[in-house]
Amino acid sequence: MKSMTGYAYVEKLCGTALISVEIKSYNSRFLDLSVYVPPFLSRLEMKFREQCSGQILRGKVDVSIRLKESNPDVKVESNPLAAKQYEDAVLSIARSLGREGEVVPLSLIIAQEGVLSAQKETDIDSYFKLIEPVMKEALAEFASEREREGEHLKKDLLKNIAIIEKSTVVFMEYLPQMEASFKETIKARFLEIAGVVDEQRVLTETAALLMKYTINEEIVRLQSHLSSIKKEIEENPAPGRKLDFICQEINREINTIGSKNQMIIVGQSVIEAKNALEDIREQARNVE
Repeated sequence: MKSMTGYAYVEKLCGTALISVEIKSYNSRFLDLSVYVPPFLSRLEMKFREQCSGQILRGKVDVSIRLKESNPDVKVESNPLAAKQYEDAVLSIARSLGREGEVVPLSLIIAQEGVLSAQKETDIDSYFKLIEPVMKEALAEFASEREREGEHLKKDLLKNIAIIEKSTVVFMEYLPQMEASFKETIKARFLEIAGVVDEQRVLTETAALLMKYTINEEIVRLQSHLSSIKKEIEENPAPGRKLDFICQEINREINTIGSKNQMIIVGQSVIEAKNALEDIREQARNVE
């Protein structure tokens, strides 16, 4: 099990290039992946996106790749004609202001657009081979961090599932008493109204009440859902979506038991189960 939240940062000096990869993720219902690369490496974005999406299933994930070269292979070109036109324009302004003999600084001219242009020589395949190992290391560190956090989530989930299982034991323990209570209540009403007890009528009325108020079926379904959620946690590497669905089913059974309940101790166990389930639902939102 992995948490959807995680962080990794790896920085390596590869030849004359300092390469860093940063990965951070937050909760999200689906995979929302953003990959940021230097503009001159934009053609590699899809490759790195595929590399990440092959290992990450859910979460809002931001991947940043940075590259700093100490001796970049840059081709610089000059445009003397543009430089001359800028100089003439500045001198023309100077003459109109009565400032004959004004000298135009070279720094001003070369700072103008189009005078100097730099184009980086880019061998895409070479850069990919440089960055790919750093990306792999970052992804491994990222997975390890999310697995570590996932183990904490797993322990908390199982602890809260145990609380619901304990409540289920209480439901089962008091089920016979709840059914016996229906029968005694009906007998008391017969005595109050008719002065005598018609056992056959009592059985008929009791059966009708049990069909309406018994929680036996809910307990059976609740036990089944608890088994399912534990199986998902133990066996499914990415159970997040399934956990959310099972929690809805568990909530339905607990609510029904609470609405049918006639005993204080059962009501207390219903409250404990609902509190534990709410914790499970909150934690499940962090699970991939």
